[in-house]
Amino acid sequence: MARPASVMKRLLLGRPFRSDRLQHTLLPKRIALPVFASDALSSVAYAPDEILLTLSIAGASAYVFSPWVALAVVVVMLTVVASYRQNVHAYPSGGGDYEVATVNLGPKFGIGVASALLVDYVLTVAVSVSSGVANLGSVVPWVATHKIPVAVGAVIVLTAMNLRGLRESGTAFAIPTYGFMIVIVGMLLTGFFRIFVLGEDLRAPSADLHIAAEHSVTGFAMVFLLLRTFSSGAAALTGVEAISNGVPAFKPPKSRNAATTLLLLGVVSVGMLVGIVTMSRLTHLQFMEDPGRQIIGGAGDYVQKTVTTQLGETVFGNGSILLYVVAGATALILFLAANTAFNGFPVLGSILAQDRYLPRQLHTRGDRLAFSNGILFLAVCAIVLIMAFQAEVTRLIQLYIVGVFVSFTLSQAGMIRHWNRLLPRERDPEARRRMHRARAINTFGAFLTGTVLVIVLITKFLLGAWIAIAAMLVIYVVMLAIRRHYDRVSRELAPDEGRPILPARNHVVVLVSKVHMPTLRAVAYAQATRPDTITAVTVNVDDKDTRAVQAEWERRQVPVPLTVIDSPYREITRPIIDFVKRVRTDSPRDVVTVFIPEYVVGHWWENFLHNQSALRLKGRLLFEPGVMVTSVPWQLASSQGRDLDRLDATLIRGPARGPRTRGSVKLDASGLPGATAPGPDEGEVPAPTGQGDRT
Repeated sequence: MARPASVMKRLLLGRPFRSDRLQHTLLPKRIALPVFASDALSSVAYAPDEILLTLSIAGASAYVFSPWVALAVVVVMLTVVASYRQNVHAYPSGGGDYEVATVNLGPKFGIGVASALLVDYVLTVAVSVSSGVANLGSVVPWVATHKIPVAVGAVIVLTAMNLRGLRESGTAFAIPTYGFMIVIVGMLLTGFFRIFVLGEDLRAPSADLHIAAEHSVTGFAMVFLLLRTFSSGAAALTGVEAISNGVPAFKPPKSRNAATTLLLLGVVSVGMLVGIVTMSRLTHLQFMEDPGRQIIGGAGDYVQKTVTTQLGETVFGNGSILLYVVAGATALILFLAANTAFNGFPVLGSILAQDRYLPRQLHTRGDRLAFSNGILFLAVCAIVLIMAFQAEVTRLIQLYIVGVFVSFTLSQAGMIRHWNRLLPRERDPEARRRMHRARAINTFGAFLTGTVLVIVLITKFLLGAWIAIAAMLVIYVVMLAIRRHYDRVSRELAPDEGRPILPARNHVVVLVSKVHMPTLRAVAYAQATRPDTITAVTVNVDDKDTRAVQAEWERRQVPVPLTVIDSPYREITRPIIDFVKRVRTDSPRDVVTVFIPEYVVGHWWENFLHNQSALRLKGRLLFEPGVMVTSVPWQLASSQGRDLDRLDATLIRGPARGPRTRGSVKLDASGLPGATAPGPDEGEVPAPTGQGDRT
């Protein structure tokens, strides 16, 4: 019977993929759009909320500025899309902003971009899932009262889906993403038709509320409020950079397909954002920061619904099925928007790990050819953030978009240097014209995104953006420290031509706790290695037990001398360490190999009952220079089921061959290597022992 953990893993993830199937996991454009663009598409579900919410601080009259703020966001979005189309053609390897900044501005700028993107990806998951919970809570009260567990559950489900592989998760996400686009566009077209063709006066549920300004906003304060509103609405740009990081996941021609997907993303996002903000103005929709304080006459039992939910109720009617379709599709796309981060974060983490800025475990692919460790790490960080901020979108959004605009700005600055470097070497007039055009686009993009970054820092720093900046600085320092560590280890491990590799002699020490089968196997295996000297060691912590070990050793006539080390304070680890050190001191050019018998158990709880002394000894001996540690396993009956996977693989390959013997090592009836006579000087070196099954 297979292990329960293995069964559960296969149910959740499916069968593992061979490495040569990586080509079959690549995405066509129709699947790549929902995979990489769901974040940017979903931002139209919360960016209008943030625009109206921020303007409400100045009262209902300030809503007149919402179309102009949306227009400014659209200009920035189209500029960024056009700029990143140049990026994917110039750097199709998948490094995205990190590669552009590293190659053109230097490694430190690249690490800065990477730290900003890593923070932004984590926030993408937290913000998208929390916003999805808020939208679902607008029509399902139970969700509104259990936001945190619902959000955490959504992250877990997304994690499991992405662990199954990029193409499989993309196929699963395609229908909901396209469904959201159809639902929102259909709602907007229906609303505009009723207003402009049928002449109906549609009014949102919040249209008749009387709201008061939280503060008196005039002059410079009004300008600052508009800038803050713009910076909140700029959250609609998050996710655009994910396509440049995910170019390797596209089917060939990769760059062209990625650029086309970027263009589709920009057109659809801009159309939906402008449509929702325009419809909000036509229906006199109001969305407040604090309804309890801002509604004149008291909020009563008023429950504020999200902008898309209010528009769905206005267009389709309260309680209609289509209203629930709008709310459900919006919530679902917001949940799935986190998938953009689940695709971008692991790829970026893998590249950083390959460049030795992150642990190398993030570079490896899992059973389904996905970067499993990066996916799990992202999920854990997002869950911590959701729990810390109580799944509140308004609180999380203040940390958002700082990182993405840092990467936008540095990436575009890097692209300017990229074109400046290539132009002097290019002689083809047509190619030079394309480069000049691309450089102009990137220059305007760098100026615009840099301006937005300054606005975001000024307007959001005290509201929570400082937390994101602090996180970027911490990640930046940690990545530099990891790189220094890997570089130091690499220098230490480099072969030294003047340093001998092989030791002069090998002294073997076999640890003995009792004279039983694991001990006899360890002794026989140690003899089979043909050491220069061999000795068995037991530690005397109880005179009666030690005398029993000595008597059994002599009765069995084990052809290896047994050394007893006294331990008046009943320690085991320290006497053995001291003994090994003495051997090393007597022969500093030699190596000491310590053989430790260990039990192999089948249940996790059995590990607490065995091998504790062995673990402590190995942990200490590993720090001793010139000392090798060899574990000699003895499989207990409970561990036999653990070999089923190996047995199945053997049966698939065919019948196993018979045992082979090499040299003078023979197998006795118990399957142990036969004992050989001790060498001429094997009785000269003392040896240690343990107590019970302490080793």
